[in-house]
Order: sequence, then structure tokens, then C-alpha cells
Amino acid sequence: MPIIKCPECSVDVSDSAMKCPSCGVQLRKPTRSGFGKIVKWGFIGFNFLMLLWLVMGMGQAAEGIESMSEAEQAGTAIGAGIGAVLIIGLWVAGDFILGLFMFFTRPK
Repeated sequence: MPIIKCPECSVDVSDSAMKCPSCGVQLRKPTRSGFGKIVKWGFIGFNFLMLLWLVMGMGQAAEGIESMSEAEQAGTAIGAGIGAVLIIGLWVAGDFILGLFMFFTRPK
């Protein structure tokens, strides 16, 4: 266990210490583990895909709506609303679960 000098107060500190026990200056930045990095990028990817799914779904529902009758337009609007609510509900549930993984794999 090598000893280093604190850059602030020049006290001898272990090289594995995150903070100086004397003055509290941060010596090393905490990092995520390999699994934590996978969870972080999975969380980011999940949010990107859900946003893409929502935008593409709403764009697809609005396509060709001008040539429809009023009843077809109403049905399309109701279906698109139900679809959006389901996508957002899945998004919230997935973010909650992945958020818990992010919380438990955060750098200490």
C-alpha cells in the first residue's frame, strides 16, 4: 500500500483513499464497474429507443389523416392516444427499473 502526499495539506495518505482524511480534498474520482457502465449505457439506449418509438408512432398515426372520413379520423386519434399512453407507461416502468439498477451500480 503505497503512501502519497495530499496536494492540499501534504499529509501522508494511502494511494487507495478517495479523500484526504485530514483536509477532505478529493484525491481520486470514483468510477463505475464494468456492469455499471453496461447498465448506464443500457439506460441511455432505452430512453433513446422509447423516444424514437413514440415519435415514429405518432408520425405514423398522423400520416394520411387528411384523406380519411371524420369517423376514421376520430378512430385514428383515439388509437394514437391509447398507443401513446401505453408507450409512455412502458417508458416510465422501464425507467424506474433501470433507474434502480443505475442507483445500485453508481460509483461509491
